[in-house]
Amino acid sequence: MPTKRTATKRKQPAGNGILLRYRDQDTSFGVTRKTASRLAKTLGLSETQVIHVALANFARQTLPRYEADNGPLTQQQMDEIRRLQPQGRMKVKESLF
Repeated sequence: MPTKRTATKRKQPAGNGILLRYRDQDTSFGVTRKTASRLAKTLGLSETQVIHVALANFARQTLPRYEADNGPLTQQQMDEIRRLQPQGRMKVKESLF
């Protein structure tokens, strides 16, 4: 008699997922499944949540949080800044470093 297969209640990935391969040993660029599991247990999260937290922290640390500017000031802009500056009170620096 054929057996009836029950549908799994596993959540399907949203959109285009990625495959994560754990490393054989912990390095600067990856962790083992054991380390991910320990982190999840310590933080009270799932392994998937640990990965999202790590990526969110990496994004905050790495990506700029402001719009890129238009580059260096023009000579006209520099002249206007010098003109508006109170005389004798401040010293003009062309560079911060």
